[in-house]
Amino acid sequence: MARTVVFTRSHCIGYVGIMKSDDLLTIDPEILGGTPVFKGTRVPVKTLFDYLEDNYTLEEFLGCFPSVTREMACRILERSETALLAKSQG
Repeated sequence: MARTVVFTRSHCIGYVGIMKSDDLLTIDPEILGGTPVFKGTRVPVKTLFDYLEDNYTLEEFLGCFPSVTREMACRILERSETALLAKSQG
């Protein structure tokens, strides 16, 4: 059964635009064995982090994976930052 991950924060930072937080990613055993992917794609979310860790730009990632929108990638990064900061403050 497909499962969509929902984040709790619902607002965006200026340039990111408006997108519902449940439109970010999907975890489905039928898609890449349940690896979290950007919703509506087969692009693993981890690939974004791998690209950034390897010093590629966001633009380079988006050029290689055109099915992922800038808005989706920015929201994933924003949510990840929020989750990491919340854990460090708790």
